[in-house]
Amino acid sequence: MAKTAWLERDKRKLKTVAKYAKLREELKANKDYIGLTMLPRDASPTRLVNRCRVSGRRRAFMRRFQMSRLTFREMASNGLIPGVTRSSW
Repeated sequence: MAKTAWLERDKRKLKTVAKYAKLREELKANKDYIGLTMLPRDASPTRLVNRCRVSGRRRAFMRRFQMSRLTFREMASNGLIPGVTRSSW
């Protein structure tokens, strides 16, 4: 499990991105790049990190299932993900 501080930091970044989204859009439309640099760094959507919804792991993230590969493998083996079956050949 990821540290609680990392999860809270990501939540804070998500709120900041949502707060400044409209202003960033207006500044970009007006090509006011100096105004963009005056915004907080966390207002940029590229600073958001995909994290596993179950474990909070950042690396090896699978977008389709919104979880890390380790959590996915464990849950798929237990049959907890609908439509996913183990394959063997």
